[in-house]
Amino acid sequence: MRTHYPRTAHLPWSPGATPDDVRASGPSALAGREVVVTEKLDGENTTLYRDGLHARSLDSGHHPSRAWVKGLQGRIGSGIPEGGRVCGENLYARHSLAYEELDSWFYGFSVWDGDHCLDWDGTVRFLRRLGVPTPRVLWRGVYDERALRRLRVDTTRQEGYVVRTTAGFRREDFGRCVAKWVRGGHVQTDTHWMYAPVVPNGLGANAPLWAVRSGSEPDVAGLLAAVGSGPDRAGGRDGHGDADPDAAADAAAAGVGRAVAEVTARLDGAGRTGDARLAGVLAAALHREHRAALGARLAAGPLGMATARRVADLVGLYPALRRPFPDEERRAGLVRMAAAADVGVLHALAAALPGGEDDPGARECVEWSALYAEEAGLLGPDPLGGLRTGLREALAGLDGDAADRCWAEAREAYGRGALSTPEEAVAATWRWRDAGTFPRLVQLCGPSGSGKSTFARGLPGTDAYVSLDDLRSARGARADQRANPEVLREGLERLDRALAAGGTVVWDATSLTERQRGLAGALARRRNALVTQVVVLVGEAELVRRNAVRPHPVPGTVMEAQLRRFAPPYPGEAHRTWYVGAGGAVEDTAGGAGPSRGEGEGV
Repeated sequence: MRTHYPRTAHLPWSPGATPDDVRASGPSALAGREVVVTEKLDGENTTLYRDGLHARSLDSGHHPSRAWVKGLQGRIGSGIPEGGRVCGENLYARHSLAYEELDSWFYGFSVWDGDHCLDWDGTVRFLRRLGVPTPRVLWRGVYDERALRRLRVDTTRQEGYVVRTTAGFRREDFGRCVAKWVRGGHVQTDTHWMYAPVVPNGLGANAPLWAVRSGSEPDVAGLLAAVGSGPDRAGGRDGHGDADPDAAADAAAAGVGRAVAEVTARLDGAGRTGDARLAGVLAAALHREHRAALGARLAAGPLGMATARRVADLVGLYPALRRPFPDEERRAGLVRMAAAADVGVLHALAAALPGGEDDPGARECVEWSALYAEEAGLLGPDPLGGLRTGLREALAGLDGDAADRCWAEAREAYGRGALSTPEEAVAATWRWRDAGTFPRLVQLCGPSGSGKSTFARGLPGTDAYVSLDDLRSARGARADQRANPEVLREGLERLDRALAAGGTVVWDATSLTERQRGLAGALARRRNALVTQVVVLVGEAELVRRNAVRPHPVPGTVMEAQLRRFAPPYPGEAHRTWYVGAGGAVEDTAGGAGPSRGEGEGV
């Protein structure tokens, strides 16, 4: 069933309202409600369905400007359920405003399940899974007319803004939940855009990323440029020492292109879309990079921390599938992998990237692992989601630390085969439902100067703080590494006493490797502590800059050695993991009982 998009009322102070436009009767319908304000884009209102699309008019015919969005619908339509629809703006053709840096020629702004419009956060998650961007958010909060009137809109570049409730609503309530502000004299051309030559709007540097999310064939050069890479880096070389650098670059680019094409085909066969598809494609293009450096560099760019660390974890984990693994431990190993990365994407990378197809033993390991993972139901996008959701719903209202502990313990038990249903998970986790019965360890992980101590000292509710640098300072020289064994022994003794006393204890050390993290981790296990690993990912250039201005700078050789050795923990090594970026804030989490990325897409 086809449904036209409702007319959006103008806010009372909208200067672009004409006598024919619908006007909001007043702000009372939005008063007291949380709203989100997004940029109003100057394009053609378009609705996409599973099996087709139309512009605002249900009988809209062919126009050259609609060819691209028809192709998009062909790629993403299967992800729109029957009875659902995606409404957005087709920005292919220039109307009254010229855009030069679009992420895509289609932006979605609402998702409908019949007559119900999804809440805003669910809309963003659903569209991102399809590979469709949403308009820029200008403001969010409880409706405040004064705040909205103070919004500064560049009317030479922006048509206006749209206000909607963050909560979902019924179609009959549309007029009370959505309103717009449009610049005065918006249409500034003599000829209607449909009767003028089609002039495409410009795409920006991030457009190749969104194209991959939406199912397009990857533009490898565009992808690498968007994330700040090139063929030499993607090929694992620094560009020095080749007799013919151009030929080497061409060969590296060709090799990357073949790897990306093979992995992309496997991802499409597995039904991966959105960020999962993008992460797999980027991991294929960047698979020779050092994992820690890759994650830090990507996190500082357009991907953001969540996707960046997933790309890096894929790069670090896929080779493990090419090595022999004891069958009696395989289920637990695959479940641990599923807590850290998309197991289906990992197998696609392991099977397709260079090295695997030329080694019969490696190829056999990957094939056997894939068969086992399929039998265990672990090849889907979120194989642990049902168990996590069921446990979370059963323990609703539980303290957050206790809920996270219950989920972590249930996840491990599931890997061992000790439970298989949410009901069994509820029964098996009773002993951790009282958060007061176990201490908490916050373990910092990152090179010197990454901001670990600054972040940790700002954590509320800390009962004890054990810093190896502080212990060195107490001995007379913070930078003196000669007494490291004695400092470490004293630090671990203090940590053990603090955990025994209960509460929250911070362990401030670089904890660069699994072995280093294991020393504090062993004490945490003995004291039955909830372990949160805080991984700080900061790019090398920023670390060097910070180190140069520190009161106690680390010698350059030490910094270089730390960067070489840094192997961040994977999700699942601790009960939960927090990821902190260069700004010092938590930008992503893993291992918690809360909703995972992708949950709540709605229709």
